[in-house]
Amino acid sequence: MSGRPAREPWFKDGLSFTCTRCGACCTGAPGYVWVDADEVAALAAHRGETPDEFSLKFVRKVGRRYSLIERPGGDCIFWERGTGCTVYEARPVQCRTWPFWPENVESPEDWEHVTQICPGSGKGRHYSADEIIESIGKVHT
Repeated sequence: MSGRPAREPWFKDGLSFTCTRCGACCTGAPGYVWVDADEVAALAAHRGETPDEFSLKFVRKVGRRYSLIERPGGDCIFWERGTGCTVYEARPVQCRTWPFWPENVESPEDWEHVTQICPGSGKGRHYSADEIIESIGKVHT
């Protein structure tokens, strides 16, 4: 312990975000939506399936981890145009914590980039720095 106070994050006054359910974070380039057993169970229950049934249809193993599958082209398997996220209420932590991911709030420039691609970023509900830091801590790494 150095005795120096911890450096305040650049977003010490907080940031605003309200999900518009536009799908910008759910569609586009391929990627991973990491899930753990609890998230699989919640998604399965939401859909009226057992975790095994759900996993056989919607989960893939990537190394030692698990991710939701995607549609061809990279869109999330649960994103439907005109409807939006069909599992919104049970969505995984990775989805719940968007846009407050480490890479999105590392610098003001990173956040500015997010506001260019996500219409709800920088608008709506104001999150405190503590809420943002808590959100960052929940992201599966």
